[in-house]
Amino acid sequence: MTNALTDLRRPFGALSRVPFYYGWVMMGAAALAMVGTLPGRTQGLGLVTESLLKDLHLDRVGFAQMNLWATLLGSLFCLGIGRLVDQLGSRVVLTLVSLALGGAVLTMSGTSSVVPMFLLLVLSRGLGQSALSVVSLTMVGQWFKRRLSLAMGMYSVLLSMGFMAAFPLVGSAVLAHGWRNAWAGIGWCLVLGLAPLGLLLVRRGPEDCGLSLEDGATPEETRAAPDFTWLEALWTPAFWVFALASSTYNLVASGIGLFNESILAERGFEAGIYHRSLVITALMSLVGNFLGGWLASKWSVNRLMALAMALLAGALLGLPSLKTAGQVDVFAVVMGVAGGFVIVIFFSFWAKTFGRAQLGRIQGTAQMMTVLASAIGPLLLAKCHAWTGSYAAVFYSLAGVVSLLGLAAWCVRLPRVNKE
Repeated sequence: MTNALTDLRRPFGALSRVPFYYGWVMMGAAALAMVGTLPGRTQGLGLVTESLLKDLHLDRVGFAQMNLWATLLGSLFCLGIGRLVDQLGSRVVLTLVSLALGGAVLTMSGTSSVVPMFLLLVLSRGLGQSALSVVSLTMVGQWFKRRLSLAMGMYSVLLSMGFMAAFPLVGSAVLAHGWRNAWAGIGWCLVLGLAPLGLLLVRRGPEDCGLSLEDGATPEETRAAPDFTWLEALWTPAFWVFALASSTYNLVASGIGLFNESILAERGFEAGIYHRSLVITALMSLVGNFLGGWLASKWSVNRLMALAMALLAGALLGLPSLKTAGQVDVFAVVMGVAGGFVIVIFFSFWAKTFGRAQLGRIQGTAQMMTVLASAIGPLLLAKCHAWTGSYAAVFYSLAGVVSLLGLAAWCVRLPRVNKE
């Protein structure tokens, strides 16, 4: 029996002999897992929406309603998956979720009926945008403490680059081979690629592999790691301020992202300006990731979130008054940098503030709030446009909300690291 246990632990013990901290491998695997959420995200579904509507004979309003309910129901997966990650570990859960998501995507590629398609949309949203996102985010938080902001900054850059590569690849596959073949290809990548890779590379945490939390971490830093329970974290004002601030950014970004062409057309700009603004925002988001990761190591997270909210509020206030292409470019730059800041904060805040004991549930709750906000954003903008004939009123209102959240982020006290 002793020899059997020794054999089982031997692969894990080998991790202590690698010439670098294994957490960096985990960070790369986590970024790849987040890219694997593509078929469950709005941008990913947008690549096949037109073809899917023709195949199923659906109108846009009907599909939009399906998507809204699929997103809302899928957000519930965040809570359950967080508990599973805390209990079983990210290695087991990543493998199972990748297999399940791959199976759902493969089944979707062969579905021709509306009701099964809706159920599969719920599964792809729940397993991709919700569950796999929570697993990915938790993996990095489980392996880093002292250099968490740096790790999350690099993680943000890797996944941004991954999505920037994945979107044109999938888009060209849809045009060349049809949406069903392209979607089936994604499903097989998840089943035969991400799931086995997770099983081989991912580990639950450094302690289970006989490693310290982080190379170079002092005993004092290790002892200072907080260990809040899920309920204790939800009881703190800091949780709600940062979760609401992140969710509001998602609400704004999803609404503007879906109707950006219409928003700019209202200001008299042609589609080419819209396409250029997308590229600028994506590139500046990467800059925001780098800059946010660096600032997070120098500033308090309160100041960084307040700055992100100030940039977002300024962009919202200026959006209804854009008159030149140069002003659109400036708007895209500000939105991209603000988004890069929020992403880095959201990825690193929960583990750094509340610890790793129940990180899955804590981060899962925050992720659920952002998913709900992303579902509400487009609906809010569409309703405002229908009622007033313009998007201006909702942008001015959201600018006020964002400003208040920025002030709250500046003032809120973070919970004490050591609980007595």
